Amino acid sequence: MDKFRMIFQFLQSNQESFMNGICGIMALASAQMYAAFDFNCPCLPHYNLAYGLGILFVPPLVLFLLGFVMNNNVSMLAEEWKRPTGMRQKDPAVLRYMFCSMAQRAMIAPAVWISVTLLDGKCILCAFSTSVPVEKLGNLSYTGLSEKEMKRILARIPCKEIYDGQQLIPSEVAVRYLRCISQALGWCFVLLMTMLAFLVRSLRPCFTQAAFLKSKYWSHYIDIERKLFDETCTEHAKSFAKVCIQQFFEAMNKDMGMGHPHLPEKTPSEAGEEKEKLLGITDQGTMNKLLKSWHKCKPPLCLHQELFQNRNGWAGESQPLGPVSLPKREIIAYYSRV
Repeated sequence: MDKFRMIFQFLQSNQESFMNGICGIMALASAQMYAAFDFNCPCLPHYNLAYGLGILFVPPLVLFLLGFVMNNNVSMLAEEWKRPTGMRQKDPAVLRYMFCSMAQRAMIAPAVWISVTLLDGKCILCAFSTSVPVEKLGNLSYTGLSEKEMKRILARIPCKEIYDGQQLIPSEVAVRYLRCISQALGWCFVLLMTMLAFLVRSLRPCFTQAAFLKSKYWSHYIDIERKLFDETCTEHAKSFAKVCIQQFFEAMNKDMGMGHPHLPEKTPSEAGEEKEKLLGITDQGTMNKLLKSWHKCKPPLCLHQELFQNRNGWAGESQPLGPVSLPKREIIAYYSRV
């Protein structure tokens, strides 16, 4: 259990590496899913195109959405985007950086699926079997077929067991033709994705280095601030519950007149410690008000206490992003006094 706890703590402290690992696992899983997938082309003129393109594009869309769902920063991005401005200004550049970072990781698994699908060629063969140029690859002397009948025969090319148009066009010729096109598209797609990744990773910081560093810094800050606030709320909830339970048992002990000698007596240091963890918040209404205030009007990113003392309410004008933030206990203590 200690080893698993250490691994979990490492992943929590290295969220970027953790998300990169998750995206890599999803990429490998997408390739394995395609290898295990039972591809069954309907071999019907009106369904081949829909089935082939559906297999090519629908699973990547699902994998792309899963990449967002498995990213913990999605809720943080939505919260930062929808929260009221209050005393802290929202920076669109930071939101764009967070979204682009998540989108880049989420696109890995869909790109792998599309690449593997195109290089395999089954989807293109199924989708465009009715578009094979019979006048170039087939037997021109085989006439007497209507366009509808010809499409019905060509739609059966992916299904060797029911294909009956060898005299019109050999199935091997049509399969090689379509797979050649599919593999060419697959390698072009791989090259395009590689070049795009190269440009994003190497050229973007060169043109807007200052804005890039600022966006990266404040996106990390938002993530860390949220984690620290959650940790502080958890610590406060534990202390609050502990004090409530102890007071309940002490009151019950007095009411019943038991005079129980086994109840542990708290030392002054322990009592002061628990009181310090409560930060002056000792009732449900005050805690609810604090949480509501944190959502509606986060404090400005500034350590000057005079700024807080000069403000009488939360309806002040927005403040620009500063270099540092308030410590988490000072933030909660300030909200508790509102």
